[in-house]
Amino acid sequence: MRRIRLIDLGDVPPVRSQTCYHAAAYMLGEDSPDTIILVSPARPYVCVGYHQDLEKEVDRDFCRTRGLPIYRREVGGGAVYLDSDQLFSQWIFHPASLPSDVGERYRLYIEPLVKAYRDLGIPAEHRPVNDVHVKGKKIGGTGAALIGGAEVLVGSFMFDFDKSTMARVLKVSSEKMRDKVFQGLQDYMTTIQDELGRRPERRQVVDLYVRRCSEALDAEIVPGAWTPAEEAKAVELDRLFGSPEWLDQKGSFLRPGIRIHEDVRVHESALKAPGGLIRVTVRIKEDRIDDLSISGDFTILPRAAVAEVEEAARGIQADPRVFLEIVRARYDGSSVQSPGLTPEHWAEALAAALVS
Repeated sequence: MRRIRLIDLGDVPPVRSQTCYHAAAYMLGEDSPDTIILVSPARPYVCVGYHQDLEKEVDRDFCRTRGLPIYRREVGGGAVYLDSDQLFSQWIFHPASLPSDVGERYRLYIEPLVKAYRDLGIPAEHRPVNDVHVKGKKIGGTGAALIGGAEVLVGSFMFDFDKSTMARVLKVSSEKMRDKVFQGLQDYMTTIQDELGRRPERRQVVDLYVRRCSEALDAEIVPGAWTPAEEAKAVELDRLFGSPEWLDQKGSFLRPGIRIHEDVRVHESALKAPGGLIRVTVRIKEDRIDDLSISGDFTILPRAAVAEVEEAARGIQADPRVFLEIVRARYDGSSVQSPGLTPEHWAEALAAALVS
C-alpha cells in the first residue's frame, strides 16, 4: 500500500493558508511523497482566483476599512471571504497519482469530502463539475491547478460562513444587487452549523476525512514533517501573494485616466457558461484586437492557456470566428482542459463584448 504524507498545520496566518500548498507543490521532487495538507486561517481574509480581475471582483475600499488582506492564489475559481470557520483540504500530488482527466480528478478528490460529510449526518452529494451540495444548497466548491510539477486540488469543510461579509466583499453595481447576492447566499448555501445546529470537534472531522481519503486513494496516510525547503518557499510566496504587482496583474491596460485614441475602442462583457463566468475586456484598434484580458471564476488547465490565448489574439481581426480558431488551436496544441467551457464559449464572450 502506498503512503501519503499528511501535514496538519492547524491555524496559520491568512496568507500561509494559501502559500503552504503552493510551496509544497513547487518543492515537489521526483522522490517527494504525495501530500495532503489540512489548515485553517487564524484571521479573516479575501482570496481571488488566478484568472480574476481584482478591480472588477472585489470592493477593495471595504476590505481596507475592515482590515481584510487580499491575496491571489494560483488556482482558478472566484473571489471568496475566508476565515477560521473553514478547514482547508489541499492535495499536492504527482501527476501520475491522479486521473489525467480533470473531471475524474475532481470526482476522486470530492468523494472523501462527501463521505466525511455523510459520516457527520449531512446528506452531501457531488454536483459536477466541482461542487459539493446538500439538498440543493452548496456546502463547498473545489479547485484544481498545475503548480510547479504538482497536480493540486483544494477544497474545504464549511463549519460556518459569514454570508453578510461575503456579500459585502464583492464589487457589485448597486446596493439592490448586493441585497440579491446576500439573499442568494442565504437561500443556496449551507454549512455544517446550518445542517446540524452544532459544530463538531475539528479532530472528529479530520479523523473521518483522513479515513475516507485512505479508502478513496487506497493508501496509508501518515503524519509527516514540513521541510525547511518548503518553509523557505512559503516565506517567499507570503511576500508575493499580497504584493501589488501580483494582485493587479489582470486588466492593467484599463487603468482609470488612460486616454483612449479616437481610433481605439474598449469593450467588455461577462458570459455565464456552465463552467463559470468569463469576463472579456478587449481593446480594438482599427478593427483589430490591440489588447485582450480574459478573467473569471472558471477552471482551466494548464493555467497558462489563458495567457497564451490573450497573446495569440493580439493583432488578429476583431472577428469572433477568427478568435474561435485561435482558441481551438490552443486547446489542441496545449491539451487544454476546462470543465464546462468550450472554445465556442470564449468566442461567444468576445462576440458579446464587441457589441457592447
